[in-house]
Amino acid sequence: MTEEIVVSGIGMVTASGAGAEPTWDAVCSGLPTAKNDPALEGLPVDLSSRARLPDAGRGAAWRHDRATRLLSTAAREALRSAALDTADWDPAAVAVVIGTAAGGIATLETQHGKLLTGGHRALSPMTLPSFLPNMAAGHLALELGVTGPSLQTSTACASGATALITACLLLRSGACDIAVAGGTDAMATPLCVAAFAKLGALSRRTGEPDAASRPFDRDRDGFVLGEGSGVLVLERRAHCIARRGRPLAVLAGAGATGDAHHPTAPHPAGAGLRAATRIALAQAGAAPDDVDHVNAHGTSTRLNDAVEAAVIRDLYARRPPTVTSAKGSLGHTMGAAGAIEAALTVLSISRGTAPPTANHTAPDADTSGIDVVAGTARAQTIHLALSHSLGFGGHNTVLTLTAP
Repeated sequence: MTEEIVVSGIGMVTASGAGAEPTWDAVCSGLPTAKNDPALEGLPVDLSSRARLPDAGRGAAWRHDRATRLLSTAAREALRSAALDTADWDPAAVAVVIGTAAGGIATLETQHGKLLTGGHRALSPMTLPSFLPNMAAGHLALELGVTGPSLQTSTACASGATALITACLLLRSGACDIAVAGGTDAMATPLCVAAFAKLGALSRRTGEPDAASRPFDRDRDGFVLGEGSGVLVLERRAHCIARRGRPLAVLAGAGATGDAHHPTAPHPAGAGLRAATRIALAQAGAAPDDVDHVNAHGTSTRLNDAVEAAVIRDLYARRPPTVTSAKGSLGHTMGAAGAIEAALTVLSISRGTAPPTANHTAPDADTSGIDVVAGTARAQTIHLALSHSLGFGGHNTVLTLTAP
């Protein structure tokens, strides 16, 4: 089955607010969301870009981890965006595919603390259903009444993009007609922040949080841990048109590779990213000269940005695309990042805009030679864009998105 897979709806929850519009507005304004976080007081780094989640009431907070609540909010927006009503679809023909790096880690940390201080009687009976990695997809399928495939993907910070690739494969196989796919994570927890700080991955600009996340900038010193969820509705084009849906973009190609190099560091020559890019372009019947825009992984770490910049510089030497990293604004949302950034790429295409990279003032020798959009958003006709997502374990994913 080779029919085009289209994006018919998007939803997002980030530190800029609940909804695609506040997220898009913040990214286009170059507005950083990092703040000193009281929940992280006393740790080597106390910065986070914590998501602004609408109050769902005590019942939802008791039953579901924060990552699942973020996902539910983003998914509901994506369905509204796609003009889909759960009462009108065949639940067996709908798939739910969700990526996460850490599952319900906040629940696990909280309940482990209760076990240590209050004994086993202090544990919530919802501990396992809240923190097991598959349960974000499970709870969303339950909420939507979906009885088709319900899957969870985990490829670290590439998880959301891997979920979109998996959903595309399900659609092409005929296993479903509609896929609700994306990523979610709420890892701004004491354990995760302390662990990332121990690795040296986090920015230490605790006295100036607005300037902390600086993708591709000469003064970058690490990322800010963020929270969020991004969800896209995917369909075969004919199905979308038949139900009078509106394609927002085409998911024209996807590449996924492994580095087999190091547990946490990217391949020094970016071999896996290069290979994933070539696959993603080949599937779309495109070449490097066709790329108008790259939504980069752009973590604001010394090594990632240098390797990613080198790959972009080399692959597009004849016709450099514009480059944006949303992490300067939203922080690093981990397993949600690939889906959030894919949704932002869809908006870049549909609105003819390349958003700026917050806090990017000047490159260094390692990140020069690429066209990083800085300062203000840039009006641009974008026919074809790529979204990069990389993860611990050597995971590389590249999505090719085109105008509908």
